[in-house]
Amino acid sequence: MKHKHILLFLIAAGVLASSGYGLYRLGIAQGIQASSAPASASAGSVTGDKKVLYWHDPMVPAQKFDKPGKSPFMDMQLVPVYADEGDDSAISISPRVQQNLGIRTAEVTKGKLSSAIVAVGSVAYNERDVALVQARSNGFIEKLYVRAPLDPVKKGQVLAELYVPDWVAAQEEFLTVKRMPSSVISGLLDGAKQRMRLAGMSDEQIQLVEVSGKLYPRIAITAPISGVIAELSAREGSTVMTGAPLFRINGLSSIWVNADIPESLSAQVRTGIAVEARTPSLPGTVFKGKLSAILPQVDLTTRTLKARVELTNPGGQLVPGMFATLSFSTDSGKEVLLIPTEAIIQTGTRSVVMVMQSEGHYLPVTIEAGQEAHGQTEIRNGLESGQKVVISGQFLIDSEASLKGTATRMGDVPSNPIPAMETKVPANIHHGNGKVEKISKDVITLSHGPMMSLQWEAMTMDFVLPATGLPRNIAVGDNVNFDISEIKSGTYQIVAISPLADAAAPAAKNTTAIPSAESKKSSRGKK
Repeated sequence: MKHKHILLFLIAAGVLASSGYGLYRLGIAQGIQASSAPASASAGSVTGDKKVLYWHDPMVPAQKFDKPGKSPFMDMQLVPVYADEGDDSAISISPRVQQNLGIRTAEVTKGKLSSAIVAVGSVAYNERDVALVQARSNGFIEKLYVRAPLDPVKKGQVLAELYVPDWVAAQEEFLTVKRMPSSVISGLLDGAKQRMRLAGMSDEQIQLVEVSGKLYPRIAITAPISGVIAELSAREGSTVMTGAPLFRINGLSSIWVNADIPESLSAQVRTGIAVEARTPSLPGTVFKGKLSAILPQVDLTTRTLKARVELTNPGGQLVPGMFATLSFSTDSGKEVLLIPTEAIIQTGTRSVVMVMQSEGHYLPVTIEAGQEAHGQTEIRNGLESGQKVVISGQFLIDSEASLKGTATRMGDVPSNPIPAMETKVPANIHHGNGKVEKISKDVITLSHGPMMSLQWEAMTMDFVLPATGLPRNIAVGDNVNFDISEIKSGTYQIVAISPLADAAAPAAKNTTAIPSAESKKSSRGKK
C-alpha cells in the first residue's frame, strides 16, 4: 500500500512538471511574438486608437528613435510616445491654474524696430567754421577796436588799424614812376606795382593809391566771418611781425555737440542719421542736425565712443559749454520679428521663451534675440510669425519645466550620448541595492531593485565607476548597497558601494568597543 502511494505521487509530480514546462515554453513563445510584432512598426504608425510619434528611453528622453527595440543605454525596451501625449518638453497647465497664475500671451508679429538712442553731450565750437587773422607786413598796432576775447563780431567789421612803414617807400616809388613820361614808365610801372604786392598790399589798396595819388601807410584789418573772438593776441601799441596771429574767430552759425555713446549701442548709429537736440536752458526748442562723425576711439574708463553732432544754431542761441540731450533716430528700414521684451527669460547663456502650442500646453524654446527698443525685442531665430509667447507667469512655467527635466533647461544633449568617464561632484545622491553582474575597466553592471527617488523599476544597467575604483571586497555576484549620482543626462556614477554583509558590521563594532559600567567596577574589584 505504501509503494502504491509513492508511485501515485511520482506520477502526479511528473504531470505537474511537464505541464509547467509546457506553460513556460508557451509564455516564451508568446513573449517573442509580442516583442517581434511591433518591430515592423515605425514612427507615424497607429497602435489601437493612438498614433505613435516616436520611441524613446525614459532615462534619456532627448534621444528619439523611429522604430521600437531595445534601448542602447539601458537594459530595457524603448517606450512609445503617442500623438495625444505631446512633446516631453511641453508643460500642461489646467485652465484653473492658468487663471490663478495670471498667464497672459502675446503674438509674434512683424514690424520695423524704430529705436531712439538718447545721449547727453556738451556744446562746442564747430572747428570747421574758424577764421585766423594774421599780420601781412611788419608794423605797429595804432588802434584796436576789439579788446577782449569772446567779443561778438560781424563779417567786415574793423578789428584794428596797423601802421606799415614798408608801404610808404613802395607807394612813393610807384607814384614817382607814375609821374614820369609815358615813354619811360612802360616797364617801371609794373615793377612798382609788384613791389607793393610783395609788401603785403592787396589789389584794392594798390588801385586806391593809383586813383587817388596819395600815400596810405595804414591798413584796416576786418573780420572775414561773423562770430566771436576765440583768441586775441593783438594789443594796442604793440609791434607785429609778418605772419604773427592777431585774431582767431569762431563762427556760431553751426555748432558741435560731443556726445558719449555706449559701446554696446555703437553699431546702431551711423554717420548721416538725423538727430534732435534739446537743452534745459531753452525749454520747448528743438534743434535739428545730423551725426557728422563717430570718433575712432573708446574711452577706457566709461567704455563709450565720442559722437560728433553738427547742429544749426539760429540766432546763436547755443553757446559752448551748454548741456544738450540728443535723440538719435535709428530706423532699421526692414521688417523683423518682434515680441515683448518681458517674454524673454535670460538664463545667463541662452534666451528662452515659453511658446503656447495649444490651450494649456506650453513649450520652452531657445531663441536668438537682436536689438531692443520701446519694450520690443527683435527675434533673429527660434520663432515664427503668428506664434504666441507667454508674457506673464512664464517664470512659473519655466520652474515647472525645470522640475520636469526638459531638454531646454537641462542643457544641450548630444544626438548620440556617450557615458562620460570623468568624475563630477554629485548634486543629488540616490540610494539602492542590487547584485553585481559584471565589472569592467570603467563600468560596473548591477541588477538593482526599484529606486523610488528616480521612479525606476527593477532593471539591469551600467554605472560609471568612481575615479578611485571599486573597493577590493566587491566581486561579481555580491549583493551590494550603493549610492549613485547623475553626471550627465542618462548617465549615473557610483558614489559609494559596499557589500550587504558589511552593513551590520559597524553596529557590532560600536557595541563592543565601549565597556559597560559594571565591567569597569568588576575590574577594579579584581585589582
